[in-house]
Amino acid sequence: MKIDRIDLWHVDVPLPAAFQPAWIPGYIQTANRFTLIRLTTASGLQGWSAGPAMGREREGLGELLGAYLLGERADDLPSIQQRIREMGYLGMRSGWIEPACWDILGKAAGVPVYTLLGGSPGTIGLYASTGELRSAAERAEEVMARIEQGFAAVKLRVNAATLEQDIAHIHEVRARVGDAPALSVDPNQGWRVAVIDDAPCWDLERATHFCTAAAELGYQWVEEPLAFDAYADIAALRRRSQVPLAGGELNRDLAELTVMLERGCYDIYQPDAVMTGGIAQTFEFVRRVEAAKLLYTPHTWTNGIGFAINLQLFAASGSRATQLLEYPYSEPGWIPAARDGLLEQPWHHVRGALALPIAPGLGFSIDRRALARYGTRFYTATRLRVAVRTVLDKGLRTTRSLAQRRQRRLAERSAALDAALRDRTAAQLGLRAASRGC
Repeated sequence: MKIDRIDLWHVDVPLPAAFQPAWIPGYIQTANRFTLIRLTTASGLQGWSAGPAMGREREGLGELLGAYLLGERADDLPSIQQRIREMGYLGMRSGWIEPACWDILGKAAGVPVYTLLGGSPGTIGLYASTGELRSAAERAEEVMARIEQGFAAVKLRVNAATLEQDIAHIHEVRARVGDAPALSVDPNQGWRVAVIDDAPCWDLERATHFCTAAAELGYQWVEEPLAFDAYADIAALRRRSQVPLAGGELNRDLAELTVMLERGCYDIYQPDAVMTGGIAQTFEFVRRVEAAKLLYTPHTWTNGIGFAINLQLFAASGSRATQLLEYPYSEPGWIPAARDGLLEQPWHHVRGALALPIAPGLGFSIDRRALARYGTRFYTATRLRVAVRTVLDKGLRTTRSLAQRRQRRLAERSAALDAALRDRTAAQLGLRAASRGC
């Protein structure tokens, strides 16, 4: 299970048409860009993951990864999480890497990750999640098209300059589509970006008025109507609001998410394991949410690999029985072929539903021809390469000393983990024997 090689790619999948994301007003996106990672163990198992990217901002990430992760055990998740946390101290927010270890664990066990988390096969329902700002007439037409395709619900986007414009928009859409379609709405205030065009910045009063209107119009939830770290205001809004509040997609880790839960911020929590520290931390938070009798359905707007990661968590959750999973879909630019451009099999819905994958690990396979076409490998780490680089940087004697000290730590950690696994196995065998009356 020791990580023996790390590969990183810049990936740039062209979109079939320009896409203008509602969360970055004025920005014209022409490609689905992300950083792809492959972890390879000494036995040859491979785990994949991906983090969304605007460009090549992670160019120096490999220098950290080689030193931090080579030699670590993919099944030692606490140690992996700690190494990733330490990299964060140096400026690299890298929780998206951890799911690659789960991919390895699932493949080693021969089961999907959701099985490791306690889930079972089956089919889940989806809601269509729009991505661009449209006129109310265009949005209503889009909603009806998604309903005709079999989706049970649709999420809208608003982000106009004034409160009155946004309320008029959701009012007109509801009037045009009728009372039957299940609608929710995201004003994208959780992480306001105004790098190109200006974007409104909502306060508690504006959010209150908007939520009042959404409740009167029968919307299912309002998503992130305030900044993601405005905990006190979000909790105050929830006390005022007659429509459920949803959010939590970009909060950094279990600690931040727990603060939101303790403050009573949301009715529906939407952590995205790509953004919120990886699978282990996010699923622990999901357990806490459901223990508090609240709901969970993850944010999935990254790429096909990010969708797969969150699909695994949702499949193992109790909320799966009552909630729908977000399905990013915004024609003509953001469609499955572009969203899932590196996967051999894109995540195609069938009448608004998706059969859970039964392949081991995260449930997808990388299309190697697509990777060769759209990906540029910018870093490969092996123990030899890292050693050579360290020798050139620090000299042979220092490199040898550093390697010995690190190997000692890894060996001690591995021995402790093996002992813990033996103790757990012995305890399980004892319980089985006792249950048989032996």
